[in-house]
Amino acid sequence: MTYASINDYGVIGNMRTVALVSCAGSIDWMCFPHFDSPSIFGALLDDEKGGRFRIHPVWGGGKSKQLYWPDTNVLITRFLSAEGVGEIEDFMPCTDEFTKANNMLIRRVRVVRGSLKFELVCEPAFDYARAAGRTHIVKNGAMFEGPGLSIALSSDQPLVATDRGARAEFSLNVGESTTFVLHRAAGCDLAPSGGRAQILFEETVHYWRRWLSKCTYRGRWREEVQRSALLLKLLTFEPTGAIVAAPTCSLPEELGGVRNWDYRYAWIRDAAFTVYALLRVGFTDEASSFVDWLVARCRESTGDPPLQIVYGVHGEIDLREVTLSHLDGYRGSRPVRIGNAAHTQLQLDIYGELMDSVYLVNKYGTPISYDLWVQLRRILDWVCENWRLPDEGIWETRGGRKQFVYSKLMCWIALDRGLRLSDKRSFPANRERWLSQRDAIYEDVMTRGWSDRRRSFVQYYGGDAIDASNLLMPLTFFVSPVDPRMIDTLAAVTRCPADGGLLSDGMVYRYDTGNPSDGLTGQEGTFNCATFWLVEALTRLGRSDRAKLEEARLLFERMLGYANHLGLYAEQTSDAGDALGNYPQALTHLALISAASNLDRTLDGHA
Repeated sequence: MTYASINDYGVIGNMRTVALVSCAGSIDWMCFPHFDSPSIFGALLDDEKGGRFRIHPVWGGGKSKQLYWPDTNVLITRFLSAEGVGEIEDFMPCTDEFTKANNMLIRRVRVVRGSLKFELVCEPAFDYARAAGRTHIVKNGAMFEGPGLSIALSSDQPLVATDRGARAEFSLNVGESTTFVLHRAAGCDLAPSGGRAQILFEETVHYWRRWLSKCTYRGRWREEVQRSALLLKLLTFEPTGAIVAAPTCSLPEELGGVRNWDYRYAWIRDAAFTVYALLRVGFTDEASSFVDWLVARCRESTGDPPLQIVYGVHGEIDLREVTLSHLDGYRGSRPVRIGNAAHTQLQLDIYGELMDSVYLVNKYGTPISYDLWVQLRRILDWVCENWRLPDEGIWETRGGRKQFVYSKLMCWIALDRGLRLSDKRSFPANRERWLSQRDAIYEDVMTRGWSDRRRSFVQYYGGDAIDASNLLMPLTFFVSPVDPRMIDTLAAVTRCPADGGLLSDGMVYRYDTGNPSDGLTGQEGTFNCATFWLVEALTRLGRSDRAKLEEARLLFERMLGYANHLGLYAEQTSDAGDALGNYPQALTHLALISAASNLDRTLDGHA
């Protein structure tokens, strides 16, 4: 076996966890039972030791393709050869608590032309391959036992034990099919389940289509927006309303590099942006669930600062970073990390993103409660006291705290949205204090965050490096898109890196990793989310400058070309166009939704 490309995977899930399925029919990543639980299949991070669940034809040659069942998260992997055509139908039922609680994963194999021989290999590697497991072949399947966890594979085909799990070979002729179901061992019947699987398939298809029917987007890029929305829904942890940044950990931002992080947690920032994106296209229930999760975090918090930047899906606060030295990493990219030390960082921007999302939920979703307002008022008073502090910033740099411009911008957003929300709902507020501090932040950013030499807003006070996060200034209504300072900032960002800019072949780097040092070695790819931010910034400028609108549309269309075969994006893109970083990433897809929505409206002549 060799490593598949990061963008070679489809994703299925049930709002508890996900599985990544390669074009070769191999599940190479799955955490069990939840997003941030230890992996049971982790070949993505170690091809030899990580564990996988693979079904693939035994053939001399052929090709494979993947597609989603229309308007769903049901994945079809097709194998095409002269001897026959077969397909695997992969899905996780999400229609009732029983199937979700047991994390039932169904793999149906069928042949639609000719005949094919298949091989199945199911070799779980418990606890990130740190723990040995035991395999028991039983009637109608196999049982896999690891420390504190037992899973079962129900099978229509006879299985035999291997050193690491179970294996089967079987042949199918045209019109024949067979079913495999992976699930918790406790409480599930190990019986052939082809008939039941068909019912669950139909229910799952209906579930996703019913959910997607709420989408209000009817624009030019409907397929791309709907796929992004379906992905964001998959990354929602339904029991608590948390939204994870990505379902993977330690996929590298540079092959062979050290920028490998665990994204399987709920960042305040990413979740708030996701709520905004879902609200834009009509999904209000997820926004309300996020507010419930947020209320729980506010009630738990008694410290200084009032909120962490990131939590576990159940609200866990200890996300201690650990290196898994026994794993080789994706294509040798070490270290492999679980947990995230960023949970101890100070990132002032989260309060702006939080208040912006709450403001929008109150406006377009469910009005917030007085009890939540009391907690938010406490947070805003803290922002008034602390916005002048240096912090680690949106990119979670490890080179020391600085006076990041984006962090100040978002503190302004926090107070501005707090004032708007208090006026909208007539909530009691420390209005004069919030107003005076909001205005002080604005003057501070305009004075200290602007460089006359660079003719641009900069990354941090006293420096002259530029940063893609400042593209959000017109998107959040901090400055007008036609303000001369913003036009100059756009001009600075869209220069090539050799000329001090961040744009390379239509793709945006988030910042220059070496100027100044961010505390890490190596480089990274272009940041997909930032490219969509540029599209939206140009779109807003394009309302008064048609040439900029055309530029925005071309950049957007080019960016769509960097999605994988299923319309999914990782965090970053390499110079060669390959996916880098954790995958699929919520931040990229929510930025796509926002950019598509605004670009559509502007092209149609709406303000």
